[in-house]
Order: sequence, then C-alpha cells, then structure tokens
Amino acid sequence: MTPALLLPAALTGLLALLIPLAIHIARRSEQLPTDFAALRWLRQKPKPRSRLRFDEWLLLALRLALLALVVLWIAHPVLFGAASKQPYLALTPGIDPAAVDDKVLADGRAHWLALGYPRVEAGKPLATDAIPLGSLVRQLDADLPQGAPLTIIVPQMLQGADAERPRLSREVDWRIVPGAMLAGKPVPVKLPSIAIRADAGHAAGLRYLFAAALAWQPAGKPADVDSGPLNAPLPLSDKILFWMSGGSLPEALRRWIAQGGQAIVASDALLPQGATPAPLWQDDLARPLVEAVPIGKGRLLRFSRPLQPAQMPQLLEADFPARLRALIQPPSMAPQRADAAAYAPLTGGRGYSQPPADLRPWVALLIAALLLVERWFATSRKRAIAP
Repeated sequence: MTPALLLPAALTGLLALLIPLAIHIARRSEQLPTDFAALRWLRQKPKPRSRLRFDEWLLLALRLALLALVVLWIAHPVLFGAASKQPYLALTPGIDPAAVDDKVLADGRAHWLALGYPRVEAGKPLATDAIPLGSLVRQLDADLPQGAPLTIIVPQMLQGADAERPRLSREVDWRIVPGAMLAGKPVPVKLPSIAIRADAGHAAGLRYLFAAALAWQPAGKPADVDSGPLNAPLPLSDKILFWMSGGSLPEALRRWIAQGGQAIVASDALLPQGATPAPLWQDDLARPLVEAVPIGKGRLLRFSRPLQPAQMPQLLEADFPARLRALIQPPSMAPQRADAAAYAPLTGGRGYSQPPADLRPWVALLIAALLLVERWFATSRKRAIAP
C-alpha cells in the first residue's frame, strides 16, 4: 500500500502553523517591575536575560496538530493498493445458493452476477430486464483488484451472452452447475424517428421518405416525421436527419453531426473536403446507392443518386423501407443463448488500475477528536494561569 496526496500543493498551508505560535508568544503578559523606596539606594545590577518560554505547551501542540490535520485533509490523502484481495464469488441468477458448496459462499462474500452485484444473502435479484452477462463479467473483472481470485458459477445454458467470449485480465474459476438462468423481459425495439429539411428542388423525392417512415409504424399510426424547410431549427441528435439540399453543408449542420448526430444528405450535396466515403448500400452491379463518412462523434450518409425512380429503381421495391431502416438504425441483436462451456472467459485481457482509497473521512474523524480534546483543555478550570 502506498500513501499519496492528490493535491500536494495544499501543503503550503502548513505556513499557517506560524499563526498560533505568534499569538501564543504575543499574549504573554509583560512583567512590570515596581520600585520600592528602600531599593533605590541599592547598586543596580544587570538585568538577567529573558528566555523564551512556552506556556501551556500541551494546548499549543493540540492546536498546531489541528491546523496540520486540516491542511492534510485539504491535500486529499489517498492510499493506493488498499483494495481487498479476498476471493470473490459470483453466482448467475437462477442458481440455488444452497446447492453450491463453497467456503466463500459460507463466509458471506458471494454476490449475484446481476446489475449492482447484490449480495447473495440479500435475496434473488429480480429479472426486470435482459441480463447482459458478457458485460457484467467484463465489468466485474475491471472492478476487482489484480490478484483477487474470481469464481463464477453458471448454469449449463447461458442467456445474455454476446458474440465474443469475454477476455479478462485474470484466470477465472468457471464452474458449471445444473440450473437455468432467469429470463428477463424482452427489450422493446425503438422505432426510428426522422426529421426532414428540404428545399423546393428536392420536394418530389420526399414522398418516398414519408412512405418509408409510415411503413415503420404499426398499422393505423401516423408516421413520426418532423418536416420543415432548410431554415427550420435542427432536431435533437436522437433523430435521423434527412437534409435534402445541394451544395456545401451548413456549418451548423456539420457541428450537429460532429456532436453525435446522423444525417443523410441528397446526392448533389458536397461532402467535406478530403472525406473518403465508404459504400453502405449497393445495387446488383455493385454500384453504391448510399455511402457514409464519419464526422466527429456522428455519421454523414449521402444518396449517390437522386430520389427518382428513373435514377434509383430501388425506391419502388417492397423492401426499400427495410433497407433504409437498416442503414440508419442497424438491427440490435438481442442477447443470445450460449453453451456455458464454450463461453468460458479467456485470459490476456487488459488490467485496470483500482481507484485509491480516500483517507479524508478518517482524517476528518481525527480532526473532530482532536477538536474535542482541545476544547476540553481550553475550558478546563484546572488550567494554569499564564504569568
């Protein structure tokens, strides 16, 4: 374990220790000599040298220690390597803890492999959502300190496994026992919401975008489309924007895409200088119909042809709404079932440094204790009166 300070510059506050020393020296009462008549005839002798003397040194030491601890608290002391390296046991929901024979489980250090990693003795977690098993295993490996033994008990068939076996920074005792995972509620599929900004020259092709948006909705519901002219305000970044206008893209639109938005522009719109588009949708002759360019955190797509059946016959095909939706909203794969033996974690993953333990609460308790002792000494009737 290694102690450290997150704000070492705060130690300059130790100069404040000079303040109680100066007050203590200045508050000493002066000794004024009184002349007697019989003493004035005596021969004057040299005065003895005065010596610096600290009165009530214990009270002074307490106050100096209080100031030093306050400065230490401001400097934010921490302790690296203080995380516990005790064995950690994780049970997949659906497994009966009574059927698991493990010393860690008996010692009460077992947790459910669920959101928040609740303790086993707190009861079984509720299956309110699909359990992202792979993500939970990776997050658990990142949260545990290096060198802490990890045991994960799973049933023979897993739910919530993703397409890649977890690669962890440690070897895991992957135990397979009889049982079944709790089935979570299916994740609802969010329908895409689009916004259209177009000029008069591209108004004829908007009918195909409206028809696609209507096809995405359940029967009887209107299309979720925010339509307006080019000078209308840009939508929120969670909407898919169709910018049907030619020429250079406005700077406001570029910033909107760079901040995480996704826009599809007309075929006569100019891509940013130096951009190399990648084809996303091609026709039967491998000619691109839609191409994409990343911009910042967002993505810019462009039709390579005008939205006219003569130029783009795919507009009249029955699968056009589905193909367009797959471009702007890739289908999210629901959690898959996997064999537990085939999903055992691999080693060689990245190890993560653990956050240091914050020592400020302990310093605060010590400050409070010293303050009580200092107040007791300062208000005690048995204090010696300073000369």
